[in-house]
Amino acid sequence: MPTTMPDVANHSSATTEGVLDWVGMSHIELPLMFSVAGEAPRQVSAKVEAFVNLKDPKAKGIHMSRLYLLLDQLSTESSLSFASLSQLLNEFISSHEDLSTHAFVKFDFELHLRRKALITEKQGWKAYPVTITGQLKEGKLGVEMKVNVPYSSTCPCSAALARQLIQEAFVAKFAGHQQVSAELVKDWLGTTQGIVATPHSQRSIAEIKVQLNNKVADFPVIALIDAIEDALQTPVQAAVKRADEQEFARLNGQNLMFCEDAARRLKHALNQLSEFDDFWLRVNHYESLHAHDAVAVTVKGVSNGYHA
Repeated sequence: MPTTMPDVANHSSATTEGVLDWVGMSHIELPLMFSVAGEAPRQVSAKVEAFVNLKDPKAKGIHMSRLYLLLDQLSTESSLSFASLSQLLNEFISSHEDLSTHAFVKFDFELHLRRKALITEKQGWKAYPVTITGQLKEGKLGVEMKVNVPYSSTCPCSAALARQLIQEAFVAKFAGHQQVSAELVKDWLGTTQGIVATPHSQRSIAEIKVQLNNKVADFPVIALIDAIEDALQTPVQAAVKRADEQEFARLNGQNLMFCEDAARRLKHALNQLSEFDDFWLRVNHYESLHAHDAVAVTVKGVSNGYHA
């Protein structure tokens, strides 16, 4: 006869009684098919957190293996969509009958997208960090999507100071000339002496969290990334040739941004999107002039929503 193995979680009581808000696992490694709105599901490699509450003060613990096996079933038999996320959270709770009433899950992964160059036909991969979070509490489902989008920001103040130096260099170069030919000026502007100063710019990151409404089926992550990049106009590039680099320089020059400018552009763009009930955003300009960063944070401003 096989020996019956002990089940401490089921047959032992807590040595110190008390309810717990969340109990579960983090850094679960999981390959997933991720359902992207308007496209076929994409395979991603995720790190997952899974939790339920422990409402029974006398229970020794939860059944962590049940949470893991439900995640494994999602990984091997389905894809991560709004509906499957909702089902997963309900199954977390039903698998812990008399122990749990709340459930939480978070998926962290990088979504690799093919992005076209600005001018040429070149393409390259860009990896966007994505976090999908679901919570079921008091029967209310909340689903959040977070993305990080890199872009370039060029300082308006630095640009104005650089223009002033170019003007002064022009006056010094052509002082005493009654007339200067356009061709001579054009040639001079093409030299280092002509463009005597350039504004500083830096790689920047937009962190965006959105609260999804139940109108969505698959996650509108690409639409969100596109909206962010369209609003900022200076997304970091993948494959580039000289024509693309020149266009990138032009876009930076025509889209000078303090962090306040970037945050306001994004807030306006996100307010136009109907898939999201709420949003939170933070822009981080990793200064090349300073050793510190410039940051702006704002929210949509709905009642009982995100706080800045």
